[in-house]
Amino acid sequence: MKLIQNSLICVLLVSLALMTGCAKPPTDEMGKAVEAVTRAENDPDAVNYAGNLVTRAKDALALMRQEADAKRYDAAKNYANEAITTAERAINEGRAAALRIKDQATNSVSELPPLLMETEQGIDAAKAARLPLDYKSVDSEFNSAQRNTDQAQLALSGSRYQDAISLSNTVKVGLNGINQQLSNAAMGVSRKK
Repeated sequence: MKLIQNSLICVLLVSLALMTGCAKPPTDEMGKAVEAVTRAENDPDAVNYAGNLVTRAKDALALMRQEADAKRYDAAKNYANEAITTAERAINEGRAAALRIKDQATNSVSELPPLLMETEQGIDAAKAARLPLDYKSVDSEFNSAQRNTDQAQLALSGSRYQDAISLSNTVKVGLNGINQQLSNAAMGVSRKK
């Protein structure tokens, strides 16, 4: 009985050693992981808007290589799959974020012409009513808002969405300041009456 147990243990150990010695690296998965991470690293949207995921994919790739070098092929395969999944997620999330930014920029820039027109009408009305204002300063601020609007539209057409949003916000703040001056001047005149 003892001899049979020892024989079984020997056969089991030899089988295990043969299986371990014959294990092959997951070259297919590893190659796909390298390709996926390279695609993510070269995708501007992934890099700009999902950079943390690109970094995680690169980290998984490095761990995959370490495990493969140590001949721990199951772990290498798991890290390869993690790198692939994370890289693909970075690309998808990057594209989604880029679309959101583009929509936000488009909406923000499209709001500017009516705001400019409304402020210009307010300035004209203030001049006609001879409200006490520094019109040279108001006109200068308005001209600056017009230039920034033109720059925002150029940024939008050049796919520089963050710049378009930033310029749009600058225009809105400037126009709001002008409108506040107009309102304060009108209120000052009405109090004097």
